[in-house]
Amino acid sequence: MKYAREGPQRRPVELRIQDWKELYEPMPEDKLKAQGARCMDCGVPFCQSTNGCPVVNLIPEWNDLVHRGRWRDALKALHMTNNVPEFTGRLCPAPCESACVLGINEDPVSIRIVEWNIIDKGFDEGWVQPILPTLSTGKTVAIVGSGPAGLAAAQQLARAGHKVTLFEKADRIGGLLRYGIPDFKMEKWVLDRRLDQMKAEGVEFTTGVYIGTDISGEELRRRFDAVGLAMGAEQPRELPVPGRELTGIHLAMDYLTQQNKRNAGDTITAETITAKGKRVVIIGGGDTGSDCLGTAHRQGCAEAHQFELLSEPPPKRAGSTPWPLWPMQLRTSHAHEEGCDRQWSISTTKFTGHNGHVTKLYAQRVSFENGKFVPAPGSEFEINADLVLLAMGFTGPVKNGLLDGLGVKYDARGNAATDQNYMTNVAGVFAGGDVRRGASLIVWAIAEGRKMAAAVDQYLQAGKSAKSAAA
Repeated sequence: MKYAREGPQRRPVELRIQDWKELYEPMPEDKLKAQGARCMDCGVPFCQSTNGCPVVNLIPEWNDLVHRGRWRDALKALHMTNNVPEFTGRLCPAPCESACVLGINEDPVSIRIVEWNIIDKGFDEGWVQPILPTLSTGKTVAIVGSGPAGLAAAQQLARAGHKVTLFEKADRIGGLLRYGIPDFKMEKWVLDRRLDQMKAEGVEFTTGVYIGTDISGEELRRRFDAVGLAMGAEQPRELPVPGRELTGIHLAMDYLTQQNKRNAGDTITAETITAKGKRVVIIGGGDTGSDCLGTAHRQGCAEAHQFELLSEPPPKRAGSTPWPLWPMQLRTSHAHEEGCDRQWSISTTKFTGHNGHVTKLYAQRVSFENGKFVPAPGSEFEINADLVLLAMGFTGPVKNGLLDGLGVKYDARGNAATDQNYMTNVAGVFAGGDVRRGASLIVWAIAEGRKMAAAVDQYLQAGKSAKSAAA
């Protein structure tokens, strides 16, 4: 009742598009304390519900501790439920804020920025230290995939006393945190400092190993007492229209990965994908499309367009998504603030080019009727394009290789199916995160990784082993 909602200020557009540093200005401690004071310590804190926070963060508790200046205690409360709050603080869209009780009739509490500053202060003050197990179980666990689900699972299992080896197919640990998230949303030193803690806790990182190709799933079962699958949902949704084969049309992750590698100092030997001086069209209106847009601005694109198949959301919370549900409403990202021709209800029909390179995109406007998209008569148009980026989301986990090789069964949506204990139909093989849920939020991945780790620990403590099951 005393304080208005405040969040961090973004750096000026004209400055931030000149570099790859994070978007936000630091927020003074007195303002953070005031934001903590806005929390009402609700009798039923919906921010902590599964709908609001899948990891069930103790939000009212650490908001109050920040308000009182008890930052170290706030860090302890934060780490009780979240292994990597520095990731959610920067990258999560904050469903907790959409579920905030104050949000019924006022602006919700600025939960995400308080979380972000708790963990950063913890690292700055040296309070984040390795947590070593009190005993060793002698059991071995392989975790496949080093994104947020894999990292959370590996850390939990190492702290439980198991010997954990985390396998990553890329040359660096982090999964999409490393190569899918642009540096302007999260600089990679944020990831590296957490990895240093995990190494000190005994987690062994193995990079450049593609499980299912370099090492079979059955070999993992023979070598380890349990296997945790946390590879994510990396199968991209394609656009099967005429002209797709032209050069200059790329999947979003190929584009984003290359720029992150370039920022890390790598020499790019593959075809260079850059927006510099080009007319860019991004197909897909979600977070990945926004990431592509921000990257294109920093590379110096001539112009940028973003097309979304779905209709434009309403400016305010839609009646179909009342509090405390995640609201269907128009969201404008930092990248849109930097400039973009943004259009909805657009379906791309074909591409044409010159000398094998894309030069034009053809599209039409559509409406969604009776479960399908219907073209609007006479709405066809064309647009010049030198670079087209496909950011239409993911259809589920990559099945060819590890999953099919192990004989893992799938659910109706094509994700790895598990029982209530996160175990697949293959004894000793567990799954968690996007590989089990489908593409979702980072906070869901962390929650799933922790639950999978608890299930693996229970399995091992019961004296079971994938080794004997695989024999």
